[in-house]
Amino acid sequence: MVLVPLRNIAERMFPPRALYIDFPLGLPLGRSLDADFQHRVLDAAFKLLENTAGPVLEDFPEAVTAETSQQLVCSLPPRYDPNLQPAVDEAQGLRRAYDRAVAINGRTSVGEYASADEIPGQLDKFARIAAGEPWDEVGFLAPTYRVAQDIRAYYEELASELADGPADPLSIESWFYEQTEAGSILLAARHKMQEADAPFLEWFLITPESRGQK
Repeated sequence: MVLVPLRNIAERMFPPRALYIDFPLGLPLGRSLDADFQHRVLDAAFKLLENTAGPVLEDFPEAVTAETSQQLVCSLPPRYDPNLQPAVDEAQGLRRAYDRAVAINGRTSVGEYASADEIPGQLDKFARIAAGEPWDEVGFLAPTYRVAQDIRAYYEELASELADGPADPLSIESWFYEQTEAGSILLAARHKMQEADAPFLEWFLITPESRGQK
């Protein structure tokens, strides 16, 4: 029995028992600190075990969106080099905040496919895709969605250093896709790749499904 935040993936993989949860990635039980809501999710998931045959894919009836979270106040640095692509300039300007976050936390999840040093260059590749360059000619050495995960992790970790107040996963997601140049570039690149009939996983997992809708 699994909780799946991406329904299209579950439809392709046919897990024996799956509950589709329309929640942001990183929140498998939905609302943070809401025990009643989380228990409803678990009850719905375990109820799937009552089915004697599978595969079973059912939808949890309640959705959770970034709009249900408090707006994150997170100041971004001013442009430093107007000759650089805005997302690249932004990522470079945020490096000190990222380094402070790593020093405080003593760890980072960035670097599996793109290190912190490589994030600006990877964003430049996504910007080229968004501008119309073929996605398979910009020089990615790993799946595009894997690189996008490192970019998002870079921003999620530094957000705690920039935020004026608590930074929960929903508010960070909203901030990233609605206020940063990097988030805008990933959305634009996803749409371009979809229009170009790129392989499904290459474009679909670049952003959460709810953020990728046109």
